[in-house]
Order: sequence, then structure tokens, then C-alpha cells
Amino acid sequence: MSTVKLIDIAHSRTGDKGDTLNISLIPYNEADYEWLGEKVSPQKVKEHLKNIVKGKVTRYDLPNIKAYNFVCEQSLMGGVTTSLAIDTHGKSISSALLEMEIEKE
Repeated sequence: MSTVKLIDIAHSRTGDKGDTLNISLIPYNEADYEWLGEKVSPQKVKEHLKNIVKGKVTRYDLPNIKAYNFVCEQSLMGGVTTSLAIDTHGKSISSALLEMEIEKE
């Protein structure tokens, strides 16, 4: 079975609230929504971003807009006002998620 990187089938944006990171995952083709949901679980996101995400990952399914939102706790080294990270808002982490490989159907 072959694999595909998420960047080839979806796009993503991020946002922050304190030390919590929100990452959207939106397939380019709406027909891929269900398949993407089967392949990209909160556990897989946490494993893929294990050096960044230290807390719980919760996935919210948004079927009306064919998107997923992952809420990643303890991910921004304390948040914007306390972090010494270069990317305190976590905007580049969407690119890190899109590097994840999943099995292609």
C-alpha cells in the first residue's frame, strides 16, 4: 500500500489561545472528508507532533464545511506572552501537520 502526505490532499491553518493550539485540516476535495477522518485521528496527530504537543489532542468534526479542527493542549511553550519560541503563535505548525503521511486508498 502506498502513502500520501497530507499537504497533497489538504490545507491547514492554525490559531492559538494561550498554550493551546488549534489546527484545521481541510481536504481540497470534499469527497476525501470521510476518508481523511478515518486516517487522521487525535492520537496520530499527537504522535506526529510529539515534539511540539505535550497535552491532550481533541478532534472536532465539522461535516457541514468538510473540515476538522484539532485542539492541542500544552503546545506553545506557555503561550505568546511567556514562550521563548520563535513562532509563539504556532502558525508554522500547520505546515508540520501537513508533512504527516497516511495510507492511500
